[in-house]
Amino acid sequence: MELWKRNLYICWFGSFCTTAGMSLVIPFLPLYIEKLGVHDTSSISRWAGIAFGSTFLMAAIVSPLWGSLADKYGRKLMLLRASLGMAVVMTSIGFVQNVYQLVGLRFLMGAVSGFISAAITLVATQTPKEHSGKALGTLSTGAVSGSLLGPLVGGYLGDTIGLRHVFFVTGAFMFLSFLIVNLIQEDKKETAKTTKESNIGLLSLKNSKAVIGVFVTTFLLQLAVMAIQPIVTLYVKQLSAHTDHLALISGFVVAATGISNILAASKLGKVSDRVGPQNVLQICLLIVAVICGLQAFVHSTWQLFLLRFLLGFAMGGLLPSINSYLKKIVPDSITGKMFGYNQTAQYFGNLAGPVIGGQIAGAKGIPYVFLTTSVLLLLNAGWVYYQRHHGQQLDGKAA
Repeated sequence: MELWKRNLYICWFGSFCTTAGMSLVIPFLPLYIEKLGVHDTSSISRWAGIAFGSTFLMAAIVSPLWGSLADKYGRKLMLLRASLGMAVVMTSIGFVQNVYQLVGLRFLMGAVSGFISAAITLVATQTPKEHSGKALGTLSTGAVSGSLLGPLVGGYLGDTIGLRHVFFVTGAFMFLSFLIVNLIQEDKKETAKTTKESNIGLLSLKNSKAVIGVFVTTFLLQLAVMAIQPIVTLYVKQLSAHTDHLALISGFVVAATGISNILAASKLGKVSDRVGPQNVLQICLLIVAVICGLQAFVHSTWQLFLLRFLLGFAMGGLLPSINSYLKKIVPDSITGKMFGYNQTAQYFGNLAGPVIGGQIAGAKGIPYVFLTTSVLLLLNAGWVYYQRHHGQQLDGKAA
């Protein structure tokens, strides 16, 4: 097997374990907080929000740092650091005695993270140019699969083996990821590690506006997508007011997007290798914008399910295209740092989206959330078009 393919499969498994582990606690985090001595419902909700959001906030802050260190010392080292660090922290959460310790360790979890951006960087820099789109698309399915299965497995394990033991199981899987990452063979010729080259700043790039434009695209995309997440279950409840299986139906509706995303991502990545990632990105943004807008006008759960399933096919071409494009327009010596910045933009979108979506739903109603995200995505597509036709020349790498 070719070296880049083996590295891709290893990074896929690591990305799956990482995202599954980070999302696995979602179903029972409030229950764990209650077990730690917080019994007031409003306090449980508040602490759950802090504990959940703290990981992503800290990860957003440190991502550029880990990316920069990956450029200097190698991407494999950052994968080993992140997987081992998260294994230790996740296992430690199983021993906490109060909510303050829980939140502290969740902050630490975000601080030691960085596996996904390091995996993206390694795959992007070690894969032949003609296969980079397909490889990045395939890699993205690992994270999507983990985020889909994590909450399902977490809920099941929480009921069967107990809440604390779930953290031990998750830590074990992350440690398994650490062991498997040791099998990666990093091509040092493709890893620019000199201090002079890796200290190039974002603003010193000739096409810095184009690179910043990619970050803006990523942020707006994640904000629009995540704005819908908190209100999907409520929307299903409105559409199926008399159902006795609300949780099950909501789970199917949420999972539909991820399943079709997994089916389409690698294929759309292969298409981007032929026609260019910007073309795929712009078309997919337009399709996602239209489908998001249509969800505001559905009258039944099956209509919503169908649209969410179709949505995933187009979404499969978004982040892989962004990553493939970013790789093409930044120097190899700072690829890790730039992917770290892009990961930060993604995390901030993940944090801002649910807050904004919840506020719009409360003030105007759920359909307006879909309409707002549709407008945001259309503006995003317009931004990509502007960058292509009126911005700086983006085809070459700039130093």
